[in-house]
Amino acid sequence: MIAVLYSVYFALGGVMIIRRLFPEKKTLTRVWLGLCLGVISEMWLPALAAYLLRFSVKAHILAALVYLVPVALICRQKKTAAVPVTAKEDDRRFIRFFWILIVPFTLFSGYLQWTHMLMPAADGSAWCGQSTYGDLCMHLSFITSIRDSAFPPSYNLLYGTGLAYPYLTDSLSTTFSLLGLPLNLAVALPGTYLMFLTYMGFILLGRRILGNRPVAITAAFLFFFLNGGLGFLYDFDLAFRDNFERILEIFTGYYKTPANQPELNLRFSNVIADLMIPQRSLLGGWAMVLPAFYYLIETFENGKRKSLLLLSLTAGALPLIHTHTFLALGLFSGGYILARFIEGGDRRSVFENAGIYLGLVLVLALPQLLGNAIRQTVEGGAMRVQFNWVNNSGNSGLIDGYFWFWVKNAGLPYILMICAVLECRRRGTFAIVLGMTAIYAVAEFIIFQPNEYDNNKLFYIWYMFGVLLAADYGSVIMCRLEGLRGRVVLCALFMAGTVLSGTLSLARETVSTYQLFSAGAVEAGQWIEENTDREAVFMTGQQHINPVCSLAGRQIICGSDLYVFFHGLDYGEQKTDCILFYADPAGHADILEKYQVDYIYESDYERAEMIVDVEGLMNTYELIYEKDGIRIYRSGL
Repeated sequence: MIAVLYSVYFALGGVMIIRRLFPEKKTLTRVWLGLCLGVISEMWLPALAAYLLRFSVKAHILAALVYLVPVALICRQKKTAAVPVTAKEDDRRFIRFFWILIVPFTLFSGYLQWTHMLMPAADGSAWCGQSTYGDLCMHLSFITSIRDSAFPPSYNLLYGTGLAYPYLTDSLSTTFSLLGLPLNLAVALPGTYLMFLTYMGFILLGRRILGNRPVAITAAFLFFFLNGGLGFLYDFDLAFRDNFERILEIFTGYYKTPANQPELNLRFSNVIADLMIPQRSLLGGWAMVLPAFYYLIETFENGKRKSLLLLSLTAGALPLIHTHTFLALGLFSGGYILARFIEGGDRRSVFENAGIYLGLVLVLALPQLLGNAIRQTVEGGAMRVQFNWVNNSGNSGLIDGYFWFWVKNAGLPYILMICAVLECRRRGTFAIVLGMTAIYAVAEFIIFQPNEYDNNKLFYIWYMFGVLLAADYGSVIMCRLEGLRGRVVLCALFMAGTVLSGTLSLARETVSTYQLFSAGAVEAGQWIEENTDREAVFMTGQQHINPVCSLAGRQIICGSDLYVFFHGLDYGEQKTDCILFYADPAGHADILEKYQVDYIYESDYERAEMIVDVEGLMNTYELIYEKDGIRIYRSGL
């Protein structure tokens, strides 16, 4: 309850600030911008306070007191006259469309968050879904290790390494956990809230770009959140020959959904199933970048300095929330501002605002980037040139024809997007097109992470704007076809072909369920949390399902290749030392001294993963825990 009230406090403060700064805005827009300001403050202020007081309850109290200062100062300012905002009939119609979209998608998202984030079973085990089976344990390790830790936080998956991963979305869950919620709810509740803000932001940004046009915005919303390309064609093709086995496999197989089939070069996964649910940093980034885009448009269309200040603060806060999203915002901003300069108007104002924006963002973001993204990309050697993303994997040649690759992955809206780009001058969307093109061009030629697939985190921001333009252009076509009897049929077929793959992928995600931690592993994690020091170091295997680092938040020597490799880290020595120790624990006691290991963890995973001299462990080290095949030894250091 305290955790929820703490978030409500930040949310109300944000709404009060935005209400005073932008009284002329419609209520729905002010509430959205205020909620986003509250979330970004709730992420950042406790983290900054943690440099003085660790990430503790005291740090959160200090953060709340600091937050009170700007809220009080802004709300005490003399209220400026505002243009009365009345709810016209078209506005009321838009609000009805808004809730029709928001409510079912948020409820569905809450269900996925609950079932996919350590859903407890009657026997004490913890379960997840298909999309979270891989990533959840990594995020849990950050969430649990940050609790009560000194800042800057350490990377508990690799000994002696600082956390060079955008962790603020995870630290938001740490806040919920620290203030009393069980771990599964501490992950699910803020996750649902951020998904709600993303849906809300997409609709209101769409309104800002397309105007008060509910039908076009609804179409764009469905294009984006039910995306999946043309993958369903591969599943339904020749379906009668194999008695619908491929269709049934969508709901039973592991990653056999139409939107995500690497063997068929279908890589543009559904954004809800494969990004917003499992990739928590991306979710936080999307929820926070949408108001930044809104402020960007407000600043360079109307020259509002209040919008410029909030744009700069939001953008400067993004690197430790989600670095790819920060890069996407920077690229879009460059293209958008250039277009505004080309279009003419008050070029001096555009130039001045761009300079202020760039200067403020660099001051805020550079300290984060130097200790985070630079270390992983430039210093780690991950950044490289590669044309056409995963369609040219390893620069080994195109797999599909260039345009067919994008049509089958981005779906039918891609065709409308191309048409909309050609008409951008006439439709007044030149600045949007140049902004999204800047993202597309960079993502098409430069890979930033060891995993080339991660460039999709840039492409989806491009696609976010692209579907808005596609829906706009599609509405033009529908108007031109007015009076044609088959118009509704054509529209229905287009929509079905656009959303079917994504809908099937989400249906699969809804019914997917996998045990993540056994009841014994959950109990061992609780015992470690209650009976060992927070700074304790554990020797474990490299399994990604590891209660020591994920449930108890303790430091281990070397985590799973699934994480440390794709974070661009050199972990060969730590991995080798773990293997050597388990094979001969008595003869390699020096390895424990090297890493200052306090405890040794042994379970079925270690015994399956490597050679483990169980007798040597029992004869050499003190056994302090044994249950359900799990043993914990004290190192004696």
